Amino acid sequence: MNTTTRQELLAAFDALLQPGRFKDYGPNGLQVEGKPQVRRMVSGVTASRALIEAAIDARADAIFVHHGLFWRGQDGCNIGPVVGWMKQRLALLLAHDISLFAYHLPLDAHPELGNNAQLGRQLGLTASSCFGEQSLGFLGGRSDGGSFATASDLARLIENTLKRPVAQVGPAHSAIKKIAWCSGGAQGYFESAIAAGADAFITGEISEPQAHHAREMGVAFMACGHHASERYGAPAVASHVAAQFGIHHQFIDIDNPA
Repeated sequence: MNTTTRQELLAAFDALLQPGRFKDYGPNGLQVEGKPQVRRMVSGVTASRALIEAAIDARADAIFVHHGLFWRGQDGCNIGPVVGWMKQRLALLLAHDISLFAYHLPLDAHPELGNNAQLGRQLGLTASSCFGEQSLGFLGGRSDGGSFATASDLARLIENTLKRPVAQVGPAHSAIKKIAWCSGGAQGYFESAIAAGADAFITGEISEPQAHHAREMGVAFMACGHHASERYGAPAVASHVAAQFGIHHQFIDIDNPA
């Protein structure tokens, strides 16, 4: 099995995901520095204690995630107190000398390997354009060029693919041709999706205003779970980069009903 360096991994992730293009909620890149050499890498959705413990069991030298530890600042001066769950997660990473790489919006946006691209691939959708703030939303339709007879048919496809219920609001029996989607907590993109001409919008979560917008505008809103909609980008990117260096990669999915 080959090895690479922590810095080579960081350079490869940065080159692929281009974090400098995005205004984000926290730092993208290397969040916790581990050992200089990396032979085994684990990917997951969130840097939870359960994922870190699983990575330790897998003898990983590095972890790659979508949701990292730090959100409020671009450096270590504004992260809040290191107590409770934060202390526990950091203590495990530092004790086992494991590097943590985290990319938030850059991982959503990558046109081939990102969360939105990979969610579309799972659902048999192909994007023809982007929409919304920072062009994070994807707009397109079925990869075979067809349409869904009803929004309920699309909802059933999502449920069967992601293996979880979908909260569907809006017209259930109208034909669906143009579909917008944005993984995770992108319910705020619904109005932009409507303006872009979507017949249906898929995301992870729904908030109170979106139900009214869906009913009043006649556009179906489908919330399929934050975690469930973001399970595919991290392993796609980590696998791609691991293959570049010939190192071992394993995706570990920590169940989350949210």
